[in-house]
Formats: sequence, structure tokens, C-alpha cells
Amino acid sequence: MEAYHILIVEDDKDIRDGIEIYLKNQGYKVSKAADGVEGLEKIETEEIHLAIVDIMMPRMDGITMMMKVREKGYDFPVIMLSAKSEEVDKIMGLNMGADDYVTKPFTTLELLARVNSHLRRYGKYLKAVGEKENESDRLYTVGGLEVNEDTVEVFVDGKPVKMTPLEFKILLLLIKNPGRVFSAEEIYERVWNEQAVNTDTIMVHVRKIREKIEVNPKEPKYLKVVWGVGYKIEKQ
Repeated sequence: MEAYHILIVEDDKDIRDGIEIYLKNQGYKVSKAADGVEGLEKIETEEIHLAIVDIMMPRMDGITMMMKVREKGYDFPVIMLSAKSEEVDKIMGLNMGADDYVTKPFTTLELLARVNSHLRRYGKYLKAVGEKENESDRLYTVGGLEVNEDTVEVFVDGKPVKMTPLEFKILLLLIKNPGRVFSAEEIYERVWNEQAVNTDTIMVHVRKIREKIEVNPKEPKYLKVVWGVGYKIEKQ
């Protein structure tokens, strides 16, 4: 993965620039904003992985910005910066969706430790989400019919349905291409990986699949015959 991108939202230029230097030395990519309005603009135009946000700022304070960030659905970690006198603000910030806070004056090592810790956790979360999305790419759903290519499972209205390997392969081929009609010859060649000689077996397998996935196999909802052409999974 590319370097994590950190946003610093702080109205004090010296603090802002100081944090930037240390973060860049750690290999992080850094963007800066002088108040909450600028901070939100950066978040909406750049991919941010963590934000360090001061509480007391002109135009838009850190807590208001924090609320807007979460309202817009951004879930990256946010570390609030607060002066010692802002105890109530710190608690409010955490209640509004901040992940942590660091009290000024702080040491660079303390801030870096918090940044590294939150990015480690966020990195694991992003990886898990990515894996889940990849898995869902191989989950095919039409109405109440679900076919999971990875786990070789079939569900109808949430209930598991047992399939033979050949039945599963035929159903998978059809559900991957909903609405498309496959001839018996094409199904045979795709599933058996050899030239079709006798396609009667396809008709038998289709009948068995229907008995398993249809409420009424004689009036199928999913697996339809297109007479004289072939078979298809009906788009729902």
C-alpha cells in the first residue's frame, strides 16, 4: 500500500508545520488545514487515513468539524488536540466520534505513538473490509437465490441447499450470467470441459437443480427453459 495520508487541522502555523516535519520523517504523506472549513475541503478532495484536529479554531472548531466528518460517513481515525483547560471539550470530542486526544503541550513521540497505533488498527480494518468485498464479488444473488463460489454453497431464502459438484457448476455458470440463455451443448462443454456428445444429461441435472431451488419446480421462478434454445437464470 502507498504511504498513509494524514491531515493536520490546526490554526497555529508553528504547531502545524512542526507536526508535518515529524510525520514526513516517518514516511507519511501529509496535508494541512488552518481550520475546520479547510479541513473538510481537504477530506472531500483527498483520500485521508487519519486526521489530527485541534479543538479551538476560528471559522469552524474541531468538534463541529468532527461531527460533520462522521455525518458524511468518513470512518478514518481522528486524534483531537486540546489544551489542558478543555477537559469538557475532550469528552465531547470523543462522544462525537473522535478516537483519541492528546493534550497540549505534547511531545512529538507521544503524538507519533498514537498515530502509529491508530493507523495499525485502521490498516487491519481496511484489509478486512477489502477481503470481504473480494469475497462478495464471488457471491451471486438473484432474488432469494444465493450461490457462493468461494465456499461452494447455495442458499434459497437463507436456507442451505445441498448440490452435487456438477449441479453446482451448472447453477454457477447460469447465475453468473443472469438473463443469458445457454444451450445444452454450451453448458455441457463449459462444465465438463469437453465436446458435447450426449446433452440429455443436462436436462436431468437441470430438473434436479429445479427440485432443490424452486418452490414449485413445474412453475420455476429462477431456472427457466427457453424452448428450442436452452436454459437461463431469470433476472429478478
